[in-house]
Amino acid sequence: MVSFNKFFISVFLAVTYASGSWAAPSFSSLKHTTHRVRELANNVQLEVFNPPSTFETFGTGIDHPLSKRAIFSLQDSAKAFVGSHLSVDPSTVDFHSGFSGEVAQHAFLKQTHAGVPFANAVANVAFNHNNKVVSVGSSFVKPTSIASTKPSITVNDAIATAEKALNGKFNDFPPSLEFFVKPDNSVVLTHVVQIRNEAAGVWVEAFVDAHANELVSIVDFVTKASYRVLPIQDEILTQGFSVLTDPADPLSSPFGWHATTVGGANSTGNNAVAFKGSQSSVTTQSSSPQNFVFTQNPAAAPTTQVNLDAARTNAFFVVNTIHDVTYRYGFTEAAFNFQTNNNGKGGKANDRVTISVQDASGTDNADFSTPAEYPQRDGALENDIVSHEMTHGVTNRMTGGGTGRCLQTTEAGGMGEGWSDTMANWLEKTSAAIPDYVMGQYVTNDPAGIRSHPYSTSATVNPLRYSSLKTLTEVHDIGEVWANLLYQVYAGLVGAHGWSATARTNPNGTEGNIVFLHLFIDSLPLQPCNPTFLTARNAWIQADVNRFGGANKCVLWQAFASRGLGVNAANHNDDTTVPAGC
Repeated sequence: MVSFNKFFISVFLAVTYASGSWAAPSFSSLKHTTHRVRELANNVQLEVFNPPSTFETFGTGIDHPLSKRAIFSLQDSAKAFVGSHLSVDPSTVDFHSGFSGEVAQHAFLKQTHAGVPFANAVANVAFNHNNKVVSVGSSFVKPTSIASTKPSITVNDAIATAEKALNGKFNDFPPSLEFFVKPDNSVVLTHVVQIRNEAAGVWVEAFVDAHANELVSIVDFVTKASYRVLPIQDEILTQGFSVLTDPADPLSSPFGWHATTVGGANSTGNNAVAFKGSQSSVTTQSSSPQNFVFTQNPAAAPTTQVNLDAARTNAFFVVNTIHDVTYRYGFTEAAFNFQTNNNGKGGKANDRVTISVQDASGTDNADFSTPAEYPQRDGALENDIVSHEMTHGVTNRMTGGGTGRCLQTTEAGGMGEGWSDTMANWLEKTSAAIPDYVMGQYVTNDPAGIRSHPYSTSATVNPLRYSSLKTLTEVHDIGEVWANLLYQVYAGLVGAHGWSATARTNPNGTEGNIVFLHLFIDSLPLQPCNPTFLTARNAWIQADVNRFGGANKCVLWQAFASRGLGVNAANHNDDTTVPAGC
């Protein structure tokens, strides 16, 4: 399969971006569901396209054409159902990947023609453990024309075109030939190649027309956190640090955080490596055995050795912690997580997270520049920044079956930002209280943080709602709407079921924060490629049916509807209707 074998996670602060900087005044918010503008080298922009997706849920499940077979085959059943339900020839459907989770089995498929897969025409089917179909998502298309399967240009020509457009070099990941659907439903043949420029923070998958030698689309594997302002710092770090001993979860990380085999020698990590500049530039232990205790000096610049070591240590800790927490809730080897050694538990190996701390790629940098009389602040020392970035890896992997291609539209990319803020919020909760939550206070030295409003259950404090998407064009702005919607869901579930202090290590309780994270993780493989607010909402509702028998239906609907995402919401128009009985 064509997939990125490493996820480049950068603790970045993009301080020069302005909200909506590329959007023309006449831009329709409905294009958010299919298009996204990407920045290339030399300030060139490329509007990329993904076909609109559909999503259906079926509650406790419906039969499929192979339901009567004595032995269930995920691959055969998914292909047969998609062929029947979408009225396509099953021979034009290829099984891409799949896994069995605690409450559902997931299949991810691609549309094909003459044996060549479509890059952006995909489907996903979920079955419960009674082997009934509980949901199907699809962006399959009916092409108006299809290019010849025999390329007119060589892959080397395509690589040269991509390298020039993207200011990077081919990284030797095996190229492939794939069809790509354009907005008029015509289909071009493309050479698919990966282009990398680590110093500039570039790692993309490029689709170059194999006949016209033109760059058609890209998938960006690097996720960057953007911020609206560059405030003047007037305070120094006053937070304290704790020394934690053996924090690795033995279930999620059986080798620990520094070995890749049981009893193996010390290494840079099975789940992640934290470095500056190159992956050989890592922090070594401060003392034996495997102690990484560095006292950060707030009066010195982040680049001083002790502060660099503190930053790499903190980022390594946060990323590994999220690996362990999400593993407990279903982001396992078979579900496309990040590990060097998968310990025989399925999935692809050799894909640990690579954490670039104090990256040298210009403005997208963890060093937050300040006036000379004050020290700089390092984003790697603010946990919500690192948590946000790591969560992009979770959502990109679990949506679409491990391809990293399924949060590419403006709306889907915006939800990616929202999920990341939501995870940071969830991880930092210490009680059942639902206070307003502010992102990025330390790194900006601003109590207002990096978002336009605090996340809040008060519509006065945070007025964002579904219809806000009509006027928002930038993914982080859209992400604020999604994260605030999910904060209403969190508040509703904790209000109904209480709060657990052990939710990070024990997902077996019935408390609201545990229920919330289960639904968060369960909904990701259910939803279609490039989901919308509507289809992602429906995935949460279906996830509740799969795991909890629909016990939280009304809590979920009331929370979504409170900010305009009710039953009849559509086309970025609010609705506050909830189902009968709620």
